[in-house]
Amino acid sequence: MASPYTPPVQLLIDELGRLPGIGPRSAQRLALHIIKSDEHDVTRLAQALVDAKQRVKFCTVCFNLTDSDLCNICSDTKRNSSIVCVVEDSRDVVALERTGEFRGRYHVLLGLLDPLQGVNPEHLKVRELLTRIKPEEISEVVVCTSNNTEGDITAMYLARLLSPVGVEVSRLASGLPVGGDIEFADEVTLGRAFGNRQRMEA
Repeated sequence: MASPYTPPVQLLIDELGRLPGIGPRSAQRLALHIIKSDEHDVTRLAQALVDAKQRVKFCTVCFNLTDSDLCNICSDTKRNSSIVCVVEDSRDVVALERTGEFRGRYHVLLGLLDPLQGVNPEHLKVRELLTRIKPEEISEVVVCTSNNTEGDITAMYLARLLSPVGVEVSRLASGLPVGGDIEFADEVTLGRAFGNRQRMEA
Protein backbone atom coordinates (compact mmCIF):
# COMPACT_ATOMS: atom_id res chain seq x y z
CA MET A 1 0.00 0.00 0.00
CA ALA A 2 1.37 3.40 -0.99
CA SER A 3 2.17 5.86 1.79
CA PRO A 4 -0.32 8.70 2.22
CA TYR A 5 2.61 10.99 3.02
CA THR A 6 4.87 12.78 0.56
CA PRO A 7 8.28 11.04 0.19
CA PRO A 8 10.27 13.47 2.42
CA VAL A 9 7.74 13.04 5.25
CA GLN A 10 7.68 9.26 4.90
CA LEU A 11 11.49 9.16 4.88
CA LEU A 12 11.58 11.14 8.13
CA ILE A 13 9.02 8.78 9.69
CA ASP A 14 11.04 5.76 8.57
CA GLU A 15 14.29 7.13 9.99
CA LEU A 16 12.72 8.07 13.32
CA GLY A 17 11.14 4.62 13.48
CA ARG A 18 14.60 3.06 13.43
CA LEU A 19 15.37 4.55 16.85
CA PRO A 20 15.04 2.19 19.84
CA GLY A 21 11.70 2.41 21.60
CA ILE A 22 10.06 4.36 18.79
CA GLY A 23 7.15 2.52 17.16
CA PRO A 24 5.39 3.51 13.91
CA ARG A 25 2.84 5.77 15.61
CA SER A 26 5.45 7.51 17.74
CA ALA A 27 7.62 8.02 14.66
CA GLN A 28 4.69 9.53 12.81
CA ARG A 29 3.85 11.83 15.72
CA LEU A 30 7.46 12.99 16.06
CA ALA A 31 7.82 13.56 12.33
CA LEU A 32 4.69 15.70 12.15
CA HIS A 33 5.77 17.64 15.23
CA ILE A 34 9.15 18.38 13.64
CA ILE A 35 7.54 19.53 10.39
CA LYS A 36 5.18 21.85 12.27
CA SER A 37 7.99 23.28 14.41
CA ASP A 38 9.79 26.55 13.80
CA GLU A 39 12.68 26.18 11.33
CA HIS A 40 15.13 27.54 13.90
CA ASP A 41 14.14 24.83 16.40
CA VAL A 42 14.52 22.10 13.78
CA THR A 43 17.93 23.41 12.74
CA ARG A 44 19.03 23.48 16.37
CA LEU A 45 17.89 19.87 16.83
CA ALA A 46 19.70 18.76 13.67
CA GLN A 47 22.87 20.56 14.76
CA ALA A 48 22.70 18.97 18.22
CA LEU A 49 22.50 15.52 16.58
CA VAL A 50 25.49 16.23 14.34
CA ASP A 51 27.55 17.76 17.17
CA ALA A 52 26.86 14.82 19.50
CA LYS A 53 27.81 12.30 16.85
CA GLN A 54 31.01 14.14 15.90
CA ARG A 55 32.22 15.13 19.37
CA VAL A 56 31.11 12.41 21.78
CA LYS A 57 33.30 9.32 22.15
CA PHE A 58 34.19 6.68 24.70
CA CYS A 59 36.53 7.43 27.61
CA THR A 60 39.90 5.77 26.94
CA VAL A 61 39.90 4.28 30.47
CA CYS A 62 36.34 3.35 31.45
CA PHE A 63 34.36 3.68 28.17
CA ASN A 64 31.84 6.10 29.61
CA LEU A 65 30.65 8.79 27.19
CA THR A 66 32.83 11.90 27.01
CA ASP A 67 33.89 14.67 24.66
CA SER A 68 37.57 14.38 25.67
CA ASP A 69 40.04 11.52 26.18
CA LEU A 70 38.99 11.03 29.82
CA CYS A 71 35.47 11.36 31.20
CA ASN A 72 34.89 13.73 34.12
CA ILE A 73 34.85 10.82 36.59
CA CYS A 74 38.16 9.27 35.49
CA SER A 75 39.81 12.70 35.54
CA ASP A 76 38.55 13.46 39.07
CA THR A 77 41.52 12.87 41.39
CA LYS A 78 39.22 12.88 44.44
CA ARG A 79 37.54 9.63 43.37
CA ASN A 80 38.66 6.35 44.98
CA SER A 81 40.53 4.52 42.23
CA SER A 82 40.81 1.25 44.20
CA ILE A 83 37.13 0.40 43.74
CA VAL A 84 35.51 0.10 40.32
CA CYS A 85 31.83 -0.27 39.56
CA VAL A 86 31.11 -2.32 36.43
CA VAL A 87 27.95 -1.36 34.52
CA GLU A 88 26.30 -2.18 31.22
CA ASP A 89 26.26 1.31 29.69
CA SER A 90 26.47 5.03 30.43
CA ARG A 91 22.83 5.25 31.48
CA ASP A 92 23.70 3.12 34.52
CA VAL A 93 26.56 5.48 35.44
CA VAL A 94 24.06 8.36 35.50
CA ALA A 95 21.63 6.35 37.66
CA LEU A 96 24.32 5.41 40.19
CA GLU A 97 25.75 8.92 40.35
CA ARG A 98 22.31 10.23 41.29
CA THR A 99 22.40 8.17 44.49
CA GLY A 100 25.56 9.88 45.78
CA GLU A 101 26.46 6.52 47.33
CA PHE A 102 29.49 5.67 45.20
CA ARG A 103 32.74 7.66 45.03
CA GLY A 104 34.90 5.21 43.16
CA ARG A 105 35.32 4.86 39.41
CA TYR A 106 33.44 2.98 36.72
CA HIS A 107 33.96 0.52 33.91
CA VAL A 108 31.33 0.39 31.16
CA LEU A 109 31.06 -2.99 29.44
CA LEU A 110 28.99 -1.63 26.54
CA GLY A 111 26.58 -4.54 26.84
CA LEU A 112 25.91 -7.79 28.72
CA LEU A 113 26.77 -11.39 27.97
CA ASP A 114 24.03 -13.06 25.96
CA PRO A 115 25.26 -16.33 24.41
CA LEU A 116 21.89 -16.98 22.74
CA GLN A 117 22.29 -13.73 20.81
CA GLY A 118 25.97 -14.35 20.12
CA VAL A 119 27.23 -11.73 22.61
CA ASN A 120 30.38 -13.22 24.13
CA PRO A 121 33.16 -11.74 26.33
CA GLU A 122 35.17 -10.61 23.30
CA HIS A 123 32.27 -8.38 22.27
CA LEU A 124 32.39 -6.49 25.59
CA LYS A 125 35.06 -4.42 27.35
CA VAL A 126 36.09 -7.31 29.61
CA ARG A 127 39.74 -7.53 28.58
CA GLU A 128 40.06 -3.78 29.11
CA LEU A 129 38.76 -4.21 32.67
CA LEU A 130 41.42 -6.83 33.41
CA THR A 131 44.19 -4.55 32.15
CA ARG A 132 43.15 -1.89 34.69
CA ILE A 133 43.50 -4.10 37.80
CA LYS A 134 47.25 -3.84 38.50
CA PRO A 135 48.05 -0.32 37.19
CA GLU A 136 45.17 1.22 39.16
CA GLU A 137 45.65 -1.09 42.18
CA ILE A 138 42.00 -2.05 42.12
CA SER A 139 41.00 -4.06 45.20
CA GLU A 140 37.22 -4.34 44.71
CA VAL A 141 34.98 -4.61 41.67
CA VAL A 142 31.28 -3.98 42.25
CA VAL A 143 29.22 -5.62 39.53
CA CYS A 144 26.16 -3.44 38.95
CA THR A 145 24.41 -5.33 36.19
CA SER A 146 20.63 -5.48 35.93
CA ASN A 147 18.72 -8.15 37.83
CA ASN A 148 17.91 -10.31 34.81
CA THR A 149 19.33 -13.41 33.10
CA GLU A 150 21.96 -11.53 31.08
CA GLY A 151 22.99 -9.50 34.12
CA ASP A 152 23.34 -12.63 36.25
CA ILE A 153 25.41 -14.44 33.62
CA THR A 154 27.70 -11.43 33.26
CA ALA A 155 28.11 -11.05 37.02
CA MET A 156 29.02 -14.70 37.53
CA TYR A 157 31.47 -14.63 34.63
CA LEU A 158 33.25 -11.58 36.04
CA ALA A 159 33.38 -13.12 39.51
CA ARG A 160 35.07 -16.26 38.15
CA LEU A 161 37.45 -14.16 36.10
CA LEU A 162 38.49 -11.68 38.80
CA SER A 163 38.60 -13.79 41.97
CA PRO A 164 41.83 -15.65 41.02
CA VAL A 165 43.70 -12.34 40.64
CA GLY A 166 42.95 -11.33 44.23
CA VAL A 167 40.17 -8.82 43.57
CA GLU A 168 37.11 -8.85 45.80
CA VAL A 169 33.97 -9.03 43.67
CA SER A 170 30.64 -7.85 45.06
CA ARG A 171 27.20 -7.23 43.64
CA LEU A 172 24.27 -5.02 44.49
CA ALA A 173 22.15 -6.34 47.35
CA SER A 174 18.50 -7.31 47.03
CA GLY A 175 16.05 -4.48 46.64
CA LEU A 176 16.09 -4.30 42.88
CA PRO A 177 13.11 -6.13 41.36
CA VAL A 178 13.79 -9.28 39.37
CA GLY A 179 14.10 -8.33 35.72
CA GLY A 180 14.66 -4.70 36.67
CA ASP A 181 17.12 -2.45 34.87
CA ILE A 182 19.55 -0.29 36.84
CA GLU A 183 18.66 2.86 34.91
CA PHE A 184 14.98 2.68 35.94
CA ALA A 185 15.56 2.14 39.67
CA ASP A 186 14.82 5.06 41.98
CA GLU A 187 17.68 6.68 43.88
CA VAL A 188 16.66 5.36 47.31
CA THR A 189 16.35 1.72 46.21
CA LEU A 190 19.55 1.88 44.20
CA GLY A 191 21.44 3.60 47.01
CA ARG A 192 20.39 0.96 49.54
CA ALA A 193 21.25 -1.85 47.13
CA PHE A 194 24.69 -0.34 46.61
CA GLY A 195 25.35 0.32 50.27
CA ASN A 196 24.39 -3.26 51.18
CA ARG A 197 26.26 -4.92 48.32
CA GLN A 198 27.25 -8.53 48.90
CA ARG A 199 30.47 -10.34 48.14
CA MET A 200 30.27 -12.80 45.27
CA GLU A 201 31.88 -16.21 45.35
CA ALA A 202 33.37 -17.50 42.09
